[in-house]
Amino acid sequence: MADELNRTQTQTDVMDPARARALQATLGQTPTLESGDHLPPFAHHIYFWDPQPPDHLGRDGHPATGTFIPDLGLPRRMWAAGRLVFHKPLLTGVRAEKTSMIESVTRKDGRSGPLAFVRIRHDIKQRHGLAISEWQDLVYRPDDAPAGTPPVAPLSETHATPVSFTTTQLFRYSALTFNGHRIHYDEDYARQTEGYDGLVVHGPLLAHLLMDLAQRHLGTLKTFAYRATGPLMHTDTADLCWKGGTLWVRRADGRQAMEAQAT
Repeated sequence: MADELNRTQTQTDVMDPARARALQATLGQTPTLESGDHLPPFAHHIYFWDPQPPDHLGRDGHPATGTFIPDLGLPRRMWAAGRLVFHKPLLTGVRAEKTSMIESVTRKDGRSGPLAFVRIRHDIKQRHGLAISEWQDLVYRPDDAPAGTPPVAPLSETHATPVSFTTTQLFRYSALTFNGHRIHYDEDYARQTEGYDGLVVHGPLLAHLLMDLAQRHLGTLKTFAYRATGPLMHTDTADLCWKGGTLWVRRADGRQAMEAQAT
């Protein structure tokens, strides 16, 4: 396991304002961002692509494990949680550098069988200063892992924003983030291979919407931490909920899809 840790890779990208405006349009916002503007929180996920040829992809459309992320022998991948510290705003139209490092790889047996957890740290610098520190937690599971039951979501919010999603929006978000995971656009694969009830709304998309909500209440964000607690399907409606720095996504069935904390 030791040789799996501290693997690093570095990528550079220019924070293209045209791509940022495309993200705004995808989220139903007026495209306004120009070169030199502050990039919204979490919008850095539409940059730093890692394009791989088809023979370097896994069955799910992601880059195959075994290079940067080790091959853990578990085919089903899920973005489980994340945490961000915002040191200074990223600027559109300016070159930035992202260094990624595997901080931990943990294997264990759970109620659903073997599981593996991978934590990756990303540090994004721009103009020689650290802008964002981010930790990303991935979980890998076997094909026959049963679906868990999401927790019941609170009803104590002081503000709630209803949201719904379309297949077009999920496709556009996948394209902007260069996320090839087929659960977001290939319904047959999502149902027949991974056992979902439909297309899965991206965890990062939900996190992005919660960050936007938090920023409307708090202004410039210092930190944001989130955890996926259950899948949200493209046919579902949901509420983005806020109460004093605590946020969550409540599905129409009353179950919780994500929880978060913002400062």
